Amino acid sequence: MPSIRRVLETALYCDDLPATARFYREVLGLTVHFGDARLVALDASGATVLLLFARGASSSGVSFPGGSIPGHDGSGPAHVAFAVDADDLDGWESRLTAAGVAIESRVRWERGGRSIYFRDPEGHSVELVTPGVWPTY
Repeated sequence: MPSIRRVLETALYCDDLPATARFYREVLGLTVHFGDARLVALDASGATVLLLFARGASSSGVSFPGGSIPGHDGSGPAHVAFAVDADDLDGWESRLTAAGVAIESRVRWERGGRSIYFRDPEGHSVELVTPGVWPTY
């Protein structure tokens, strides 16, 4: 059986796409691969992509010369976790606090990892997580 290598993309759906994209660019430092009124694709590092869609803009799908992408959409707060180095977690917490982002939760995992949770402008749960959470990380 062929194997899965990793999750390549994660999609979040937004009512205010420009404000949410600005948050991920300015607060988390992600760079934009592509952006238009429907979608902002951000480099989430480690060969992964965070896709921010304007809510409802992708529900009918899209066709282009190379093929078509089936429709998708979502509602309510979703969750995304970004892997960070253990030595960087305190620095991230300081950066978030300086940007006015409230830390919602701090977790120490039994495998030794730590997480901090906060919300993006859309209310999505964002986690920064160090190694020692999963058997694979």
